[in-house]
Order: sequence, then structure tokens, then C-alpha cells
Amino acid sequence: MRFHLIDRIETCAPREHITARKVTSAEETYWQDTGEGPALPFGLALEALCQSATWLIMLSTDHRLRAALLAVGEATAHRPVRPGEVLRMHATVESMTEEAALLDGTVSVDGENVLEASGILCALIDAERLDDPAATRRMAHQLAGRGAGGLTSPLPEGGGFLRLAP
Repeated sequence: MRFHLIDRIETCAPREHITARKVTSAEETYWQDTGEGPALPFGLALEALCQSATWLIMLSTDHRLRAALLAVGEATAHRPVRPGEVLRMHATVESMTEEAALLDGTVSVDGENVLEASGILCALIDAERLDDPAATRRMAHQLAGRGAGGLTSPLPEGGGFLRLAP
């Protein structure tokens, strides 16, 4: 991923769901002037959700597979996101094979859904075709943090999965 919209992976249950977050800042360059102040473009909020889904797929397959977006069945924005707000992305696997995954998800701020998407269809491709596997593992370690946010342990050096704390 060249444009990172995930700061932290908070929880991940492989092949089930992931929760990640993004702290927004007025210093970032992507804000649109709406006449009512700067707002995050709808497409970038959806991109943050899709990046979360990509991490769920990679962590579910020991970094072997990566999601490539094919289609979004439906996406609804409920309100604009403003600078300084913390986005919380939650993606859930509805179905998954070795070739494709179907996910649903939400982006929320302070518990309020600002975006909902369903029918997120992704082709699953060999992750090594897009990124260096060692760099991807390093990024996964950084995003998971050491013992942060309900994760029972950091990622093992050889790969493995993040698990929800009991």
C-alpha cells in the first residue's frame, strides 16, 4: 500500500473481522473544502475501510494473499469526517475462498457510523507480486503494536496471526 490510511490494528480474528484506526490531522493534504470546513473525501474513508480489509486478508493467510478490490455493492456516507477525528474501521468477512473474499464494514467516529459499506468484493492475489514480504511483515508489526488494543501478543517473527484477547 502506497497511501497508508491505517495507523493501528486494534483487533483481528483471522477469517472473521478486524478493527483498525486512523487519527486524522489538519496537516494532511487530502482534505476537501466543503464550504463548512475541511472534510475527508468519501472515497478516502472507503479506502481506509478497504485497507483494513486488506490487512484482515493478509493476516488471515500468513501474508500469502492480498485483497485487490473488484467492486463495492453499496456504500453510504452518513456525515463528513473532520480534521482531528479518529476513524475506527471495522471489516467483517462474509465469505472467503483462496480466490476471492466478500466483506462488509463500517467507519465510525466516537461510536457513530460515518460510512457503511456492504458487498466489498476482492480478488485474492499473491501478495509477493505487489510488495516485499519482509516489508509487509514489518508494517504488520508496527500497525499491531506490542501488546496494544486487545491483542494478546505481537506478531511472531515467522508470521502467524493476531488474536483477540479473551
